[in-house]
Amino acid sequence: MVKANKTSYIQIFAWLLSLAVISTAFIAWGRDANWHILSTGTYLLFPLFGLLAFSTLWSQYIVVATREFFNVDRTALSNYFKVTGYLVLLFILLHPGLFAWQLWRDGKGLPPGSELHYVLPSLRGVVILGMINLTILLLFELRRVFAKKSWWRYMTYLVDLVMLSIFYHSLRLGTLLQHGWLRAVWLFYGATLVMALGYIYSKRLSAQK
Repeated sequence: MVKANKTSYIQIFAWLLSLAVISTAFIAWGRDANWHILSTGTYLLFPLFGLLAFSTLWSQYIVVATREFFNVDRTALSNYFKVTGYLVLLFILLHPGLFAWQLWRDGKGLPPGSELHYVLPSLRGVVILGMINLTILLLFELRRVFAKKSWWRYMTYLVDLVMLSIFYHSLRLGTLLQHGWLRAVWLFYGATLVMALGYIYSKRLSAQK
């Protein structure tokens, strides 16, 4: 009975956490757009999906660390990770996809050239980093085919590095993250992400001993 209750609490926590961070990202974006949502242009819309993607990914990492801490079986959260996984995939496709589409409509050409010329030369490296991150996250979707391969664990390590890279990418390029309360929230995300990763890896190392 205690174990069942613990599992239920973790499931509720997982869903509420993701709902909270998604709502936070949407509220911050909406306030910045003065809630003129229907008239918002693509250049103002595509950053929302970047915020949503990282926020949802962050909540997944926090949920994994929480599940590890309370020793809850991973299958108990399979539906949660399935749904949020599809949401993340949608967000990471819409974020650069809308941006590239609008640049093409404006006669700026196709990526990567169009996106690199949209930003200052000093930020082009950060844009390239974002493209690399996107490629790795999309390749990670192949886990349904290769997850049981012995070498796949290296892909999961790479995705963990990508998460830290996305945090850096968002702080450098995100206009909503340069000041105000959302920047403080984002720094909290970054700090807790590092702690969650540290805890997850320490648990894995302990299990191998």
